[in-house]
Amino acid sequence: MTRKMAFIDCSLGSSGSLWLSTLMDLGLSVASIRRALAAVDLDIYQVEPLQVFERGASGIRLAWTSLDQVTLRSLDAWSQQLKSSALPEPVIARVLACLRCLAEAESVVHDTPLTTIQLSSVALMELVCVVSGLLELNISELYASPLPLNTGFEGEHDLAPSPVTLEILRASGASWKPVSSGGEPVTPVGAALLVTCARFEVPVFSIERVGYGFGSTSQNPPAAMRLYLGTSTEVEEPASIMDADTDWVAVIESNLDTMTGELLGGLMERLFTLGALDVTYTPLQMKKNRPATLLTVICPVSLGDQLALILLRETPTLGVRIQHIRRLKAQREQVRIDTALGPMLVKIKRLGAQLISASPEYEECQRIATMRQLPLIEVYEVARDAIKNVIIDKKDRIDTTTQEN
Repeated sequence: MTRKMAFIDCSLGSSGSLWLSTLMDLGLSVASIRRALAAVDLDIYQVEPLQVFERGASGIRLAWTSLDQVTLRSLDAWSQQLKSSALPEPVIARVLACLRCLAEAESVVHDTPLTTIQLSSVALMELVCVVSGLLELNISELYASPLPLNTGFEGEHDLAPSPVTLEILRASGASWKPVSSGGEPVTPVGAALLVTCARFEVPVFSIERVGYGFGSTSQNPPAAMRLYLGTSTEVEEPASIMDADTDWVAVIESNLDTMTGELLGGLMERLFTLGALDVTYTPLQMKKNRPATLLTVICPVSLGDQLALILLRETPTLGVRIQHIRRLKAQREQVRIDTALGPMLVKIKRLGAQLISASPEYEECQRIATMRQLPLIEVYEVARDAIKNVIIDKKDRIDTTTQEN
């Protein structure tokens, strides 16, 4: 299977401007950025990409100008503006997830209710540009290196890194490593983008293009980011094992501790409607002795990002885990056999030419039980007897004849 993917080397920093400058070095145009900002009424911000040569590489540094003052609004207010905008639905969902990540971290750090937190229009502007750029460049599968976090103090009062940045990383379990650089290589927006859009893993893939973005020269050394674009090196059809069919699926997991049974039931129905292959809930115990639920969603790889965004948007979770896993499947078919209650559909399981098992179909047994006003268990027994006589015993006779010959 060939998949488009990207790896973000953020060992020298992560901020909204770094993300955007890196995407522009890969071909994202100023016109695309302007369209995205106009769609959400943020075209008061204007960007100018500057081509620079630093650290032995050519890349982009951004210069921003604003035609108005920075606006502060609540999460709900920005959410309403986004939902009424002309942005594509996937962009709205991911930007909302990033905004919620920022707001919840601010709420914890300042020990204030979420509804009182004010978020900057600059943060929204950066998020809209970056997420729109990812969609524009067809980047849907992102991986990231550990984040660099400086330690100590900046000036007399400011902690480095920002407590909000640390809270975002703490809540998400993101990977990071201490460094001795000055300034703030990882900003809250840069952290929110990573924990919402990327996985802290190293993929195996073929590199096709590399983009470079550089931060402000006032920081020593200047922050920088590198993004590798490429395709996975996994084969489309994995080798079969024991004659089983094989394919690839996305497995999405998240721990939920504040959803009621009614909401969990509605979520399961919605995920199945959107194309999930399976949805399960497993009880678990979280930190602070909280009972919670592990949600596991299995879906086609092509739906993985879409369903993950649904979870970020429509549940209280701050993060989801996504894996692409090879699945082995027995071959299944339905056959109609004669029984004492008339023709019935049964399910056959095979591995290649080998018959593994046969079993009654529930819906078929339920239909006959209702029609004939019989106990369901009695219909099951009739079906099992017919399966034994028509399928299992016939198979055994064929196997015996083959061995004798």
